[in-house]
Amino acid sequence: MGILAMLDPQLSERQLVERLLETLQALPDVSARLSAQETGEQDSARRHDAELSFDVLGSSVTILVEVKKSAFPRDVREFLWQLKQSGAYREPVGPQRRAVPLLAAESISTGAKQLLRDERVGYFDTGGSLFLPARGAYILIEKPTPKTLAKAVRSFFTGRRSQVLHAMLHRPREWFGVKELAEEAMVSPATASETLSALERFDWVIARGQGPAKERCLTEPGALLDAWSRQTGTQRQPTMRRYFVPGVSAEKLLGRVAQACDAHDAEYAVTYEAAAQCYAPFLSSLSQVRCRLLGGSAADAAIGDLDARVVNEGANLVVIEAKSHGDFLFRERVGSAWLASPVQVYLDLLRGEGRAKEMAEHLRKERIGF
Repeated sequence: MGILAMLDPQLSERQLVERLLETLQALPDVSARLSAQETGEQDSARRHDAELSFDVLGSSVTILVEVKKSAFPRDVREFLWQLKQSGAYREPVGPQRRAVPLLAAESISTGAKQLLRDERVGYFDTGGSLFLPARGAYILIEKPTPKTLAKAVRSFFTGRRSQVLHAMLHRPREWFGVKELAEEAMVSPATASETLSALERFDWVIARGQGPAKERCLTEPGALLDAWSRQTGTQRQPTMRRYFVPGVSAEKLLGRVAQACDAHDAEYAVTYEAAAQCYAPFLSSLSQVRCRLLGGSAADAAIGDLDARVVNEGANLVVIEAKSHGDFLFRERVGSAWLASPVQVYLDLLRGEGRAKEMAEHLRKERIGF
């Protein structure tokens, strides 16, 4: 199931409007109700889905409600354009009452909310977030992201979809067709197409062409990487095995690991501090080497060559269990060792301890650049 399909709401349009009405009625010193025409026949030419009458401390407002399944920046930009074109953008509806447009959806992304606030257009989602920029009745309530959106966004940054994101961050501001991107990311064309469609809704990519010739370009790599970094704390830590390799410093251990893995054709990529130090030196010394290693007889032989023994404390070598070749996308050969891509190292460091997060920001500034 794709990210867009996961956002299909379980609530009907009427139920969503009722949720909004209940939220407004729960506010202190407020009177809120469906407008009179809502109880009769609806006007087929009406340009909104519902009207609510809202009164608070002498201020009277008509809330013009537009209902959507979900809202991302692209959806909001289209909604705002339609509002301005319609002429209903805060038009007076009586001598003492003004109209305020409001977008109601089961889920509204963070970026979409910001766009609506910037344009002083109201919003409501089923998580309980409410923004109503009415004159004399300015209301802003921020609640946690609805579970449907949070779950969908988390899945966006894991598995095969994350490989598509990784490919676009590896070559930001370049144009990709679906087939080319699928090959680059080692995923199916269906996964590439689905992920690109989601990226469009977040307003992180632009498109050109139609049909099979359609291409996309990542124009907001920083925003995409920011969103991915926010998800690192919600993701499960991969399986790690801790070893101690005697008689060698962490700096020299990096070369030993590379030599042993190369000798047995074991697929690996050094990450965390050891890799970041190669890309953009930051620490005065290293205490351990962490690397992803694809399991199997080759990996076992390489570990054996290092004379590494399993430990619970005092490890100087940490092996992260790789699940597929996709875990090594865009690794780079630096000196004698294969390093995970700078983007992967950055994301790994955000989950690290000590000064790892400082090192992550240094790497992003000096090596990634967005």
